[in-house]
Amino acid sequence: MTSPIFLPAEPLTIPRDQHAISRKDISPSALRVLYRLHEAGYGVYLVGGAVRDLLLGEHPKDFDVATDATPEQVKHLFRNCRLIGRRFRLAHVVYGREIIEVATFRANTDDGSGDRETDEDGRVLRDNVYGTIEDDAVRRDFTANALYYAIADFSVRDYTGGFEDVNNRTLKLIGDPETRYREDPVRMLRAVRLAAKLRFTIDPASAEPISRLAPLLQEAAAARLFEECLKLFLSGHAEASFLGLEAHGLLAGLFPETARALASNRSGALRRMLIEGLRATDARIAADEPVSPAFLFALLLWPAYCRTLAMLQAQGVEAADAERRAADRVTLHQVDTVALPRRFSLPMQEIWLLQSRFSLRQRKKVVRLLAHPRFRAAYDFLLLRQSASDGHAADIAFWSEAQLDPDHALAVTAVRAEVDAETEEGGDARKPRRRRRRRPAATGH
Repeated sequence: MTSPIFLPAEPLTIPRDQHAISRKDISPSALRVLYRLHEAGYGVYLVGGAVRDLLLGEHPKDFDVATDATPEQVKHLFRNCRLIGRRFRLAHVVYGREIIEVATFRANTDDGSGDRETDEDGRVLRDNVYGTIEDDAVRRDFTANALYYAIADFSVRDYTGGFEDVNNRTLKLIGDPETRYREDPVRMLRAVRLAAKLRFTIDPASAEPISRLAPLLQEAAAARLFEECLKLFLSGHAEASFLGLEAHGLLAGLFPETARALASNRSGALRRMLIEGLRATDARIAADEPVSPAFLFALLLWPAYCRTLAMLQAQGVEAADAERRAADRVTLHQVDTVALPRRFSLPMQEIWLLQSRFSLRQRKKVVRLLAHPRFRAAYDFLLLRQSASDGHAADIAFWSEAQLDPDHALAVTAVRAEVDAETEEGGDARKPRRRRRRRPAATGH
């Protein structure tokens, strides 16, 4: 059973004229749900991240509702409602592509009449014990997420001190931090992600246990950690999230081989590349441009791939075989922690394996690489590698030109090679070089 969390002596009610939330900033679909439940006599509130973001002047993407109506009572009111979930029973009210999630107030402790189950380490397996709004507030994770906007009088209800924490831009866990992290280790990642997204500081007491408890992430479901990685790195705050993972000792919990590779890379080149890539990812998302999870994981696991490749080559493994084995080994080890689907892991490996082909200049190989479906992603990855080492400038120049005119790029490279060779021989004009006859250009290139 979870340890009880005690409420403040007096909950705080912030009237309409003392907060910034306006109904015009709330989704019309969410307002319909709020009003219908209110008119049916139920207590109902907008809750969680939407209230927090509205107080910060942001525009929430999702609007969640909390009520004292049971999921079945909610379904009775809305024909466009479906009930989901086993661990947490929820009602989804669907308006076109928008889903308003409606949750019944949950209690933090079970007197035996509810449906709650935890494992021997305290992790919650099922939690469908209903209670009051006060019960519901203290079982949420952070004080900033435990604020309730009442449609009845347009006030904000605060039971945990979250209103002050939002104003101070502080992320604070509700209850004993170590107990809450042991209940659900993924809360440590949520703390880092929310702090990065909101530009909040994690409260010292909430931050202190994270590095000690980071190994608990290995016991979390690998599929859930994959979803959390997408939220960490594909929400527009990838760089700040990565720095937060580093600062709180969580990087090794998510990407153990990457963490070891970065620690052993004395020059810091691999970390510079990683940071530059995450910064570019944030810029693409800010510009509303697509970002591939395959490219993201190719970036995050590149240090691990480089380290593994170097170890295999040091053992005398032939280059091409070492590349393939390194790619397979890193992927196999990583999916034990984060369940990376094959639709992303295979393109990720292709991006890595194509890197060694950028040094090739034979005509057939150039044309073949340009036609490869993963060429553009691999080329973009090569550009990122330049931020770690300036040894790729010649390859970048050639392939930039090759994308415009393969024949011209090959001709320029051939002339440069001849000039370099003649310079090395001292410019001896008595030994003219025979030129190979050029084949006609392949059609379509």
